[in-house]
Amino acid sequence: MEEFKTIAIFNYTHEIVVLKHRFELEGIYYFFENETMTSIAPFYSNALGGIKLKIHPNDFERVQNILDELNNNLNIV
Repeated sequence: MEEFKTIAIFNYTHEIVVLKHRFELEGIYYFFENETMTSIAPFYSNALGGIKLKIHPNDFERVQNILDELNNNLNIV
């Protein structure tokens, strides 16, 4: 896991649900650091540095495209 890199940071566990599903569909290896602790004690999120999305460097472009796509869809309101 040492070679996995942080690509994004989230504050709350509900923000990562769609990403988990999408990554599993795409077959992307990932993990969310601090996810369990933040789900137990949500107010510790900032103290822990947030929920960090860690991915393998080979998947960087694919994950970045997914994040960009989701961010663009959120801005179309």
